[in-house]
Amino acid sequence: MTHAIERREVALVDLLDRVLAGGVVISGEITLCIADIDLVRISLRALIASVRVEAEEAEDDQQPRS
Repeated sequence: MTHAIERREVALVDLLDRVLAGGVVISGEITLCIADIDLVRISLRALIASVRVEAEEAEDDQQPRS
């Protein structure tokens, strides 16, 4: 039994807004080697998030709770 998957078109701007609202982490690793000898290893990790969302969350954390 096959189920049809509903296709929705999403604008790139809407997709980017959703990703930035929640944030995304991009990570990777690069290794340069010659003759099976590792010469350089670079580990990368980047957090991409909206500054507006992060600022609003920081303000909420600073407000006293009742």
